[in-house]
Amino acid sequence: MMDWDKLRVFHTVATAQSFTRAGAVMNLSQSAISRQISALEADLQVELFHRHARGLLLTEQGEILFRAVSDILSRLATAENALLESRDRPRGPLKITAPVAIGTTWLTPRMREFTESYPEISVTLLVDDRELDLSMREADAAIRFFPARHPDLIQKRLTTLENSLYASSDYLRRHGIPRKAQDLKDHRLIVFGEESRLPFAEVNWILKAGAGAYEGGSPAFRINSLGGMLKAVESGIGIAGLPDYMVQGMPHVSKVLPELNGPATEVYFVYSVELRNSKRVNVFKEFLIRKLAEDGLRKAG
Repeated sequence: MMDWDKLRVFHTVATAQSFTRAGAVMNLSQSAISRQISALEADLQVELFHRHARGLLLTEQGEILFRAVSDILSRLATAENALLESRDRPRGPLKITAPVAIGTTWLTPRMREFTESYPEISVTLLVDDRELDLSMREADAAIRFFPARHPDLIQKRLTTLENSLYASSDYLRRHGIPRKAQDLKDHRLIVFGEESRLPFAEVNWILKAGAGAYEGGSPAFRINSLGGMLKAVESGIGIAGLPDYMVQGMPHVSKVLPELNGPATEVYFVYSVELRNSKRVNVFKEFLIRKLAEDGLRKAG
């Protein structure tokens, strides 16, 4: 019979790929961690890690054990959730992941209402443009700009977000207001500057606006953050294509060339089928739907 304490240490080490980092997570010394792993390897009579100067790598036998322990931990988390959900009021931890822009500029300012309405739910919001693995419980639920592909995930389409061109009053006063798409070639444009990691498809649609009037030109400013693009617009650097929700309540930022529409972005709320009866997940989903409707961003679907 394998020792569960040793298995927990093994899983932490495999995830951290380091005795030192695993020790910090578990509040144990590096030597104590090392002894636990050596003892587990002796019990199983297999080598679980390749040890080298840059860290630790799982052996083939280690990979097999890591998958098994990960599955057990996932099942235990599911059981814990089921026990928590059996109580009357929603309570317990809720980990949500969302793209950086919508998570920071739209969702975070609205979370006070949710946390005050459900004080027994402990919320963690992970803002990340990467796709976290919900099946491995990297998060309980996700706000995403694309539909779920995994068969064990449930999705609810929340809305469609529109994109438009924006500039500050100060910029328009100094550089003039573009009257037609072709005028963009005479203006300073702000674009998303990291092509390998776009927050949504066609984020730099401004470069092709007006039959590509500006395509091939050199933007005035590039930054790998939609929030940074908004701040650049607000400070008067130039014109940017931004999601409309980001600009709500900003009196000194105006829409320009309103006849030009950027790509529409579908927004989904996604969670594991194991959490389909979760009160925490369901009340959060309803909260999102209500807040989108209150802000005029909710579309039927």
